[in-house]
Amino acid sequence: MNQNEELLTVFKALADSNRLKIVGLLAQRAYSVEELSALVELKPPTVSHHLAKLADAGLVTARAEGYYSVYQLDRAALEATTRRILSAEQMSAAAESVDLDAYDRKIINDFSLPDGSLKTIPAQRKKLDVILRHIVKAFEPGTRYSEKQVNEILGRFHADTTSLRRELVGAKLMGREGGGGEYWRE
Repeated sequence: MNQNEELLTVFKALADSNRLKIVGLLAQRAYSVEELSALVELKPPTVSHHLAKLADAGLVTARAEGYYSVYQLDRAALEATTRRILSAEQMSAAAESVDLDAYDRKIINDFSLPDGSLKTIPAQRKKLDVILRHIVKAFEPGTRYSEKQVNEILGRFHADTTSLRRELVGAKLMGREGGGGEYWRE
């Protein structure tokens, strides 16, 4: 079982209120199916089903005691499993195949015309930040620009160069020296 499958198995095992009750009871002491059945008010086959799910996830173990199987929470396995699957590396690995630029591309496509200019400047801050990060790529790092040069470049994107300039500086994507001085990409 790969680590994503293990993560899903554990979360699915715990994503049921009856199984959580059973885990809570087993955290106190060992119980038989019949005892758990009476305590959680479920039929023994249903309790056995829940115990099987918890056992598959490595959360409970069973031992024979006379005519009965007695179930207990496997604390060591639970701690080891949660430490392993809930580590920052594991949680990050679960999102490995996600395209982190998809949202930005969607916003850029939604607000851009075929020639690359903007239909409108977004009013919503999160969307505006995406557009600003896109626009600032038109400026070379380490190069200083006059206000006229900045306006020419920004004019390719939208006629309201003043707002774009102010927003780029405000978002700390561009720096500015004095009123009307030089601009540069941060």
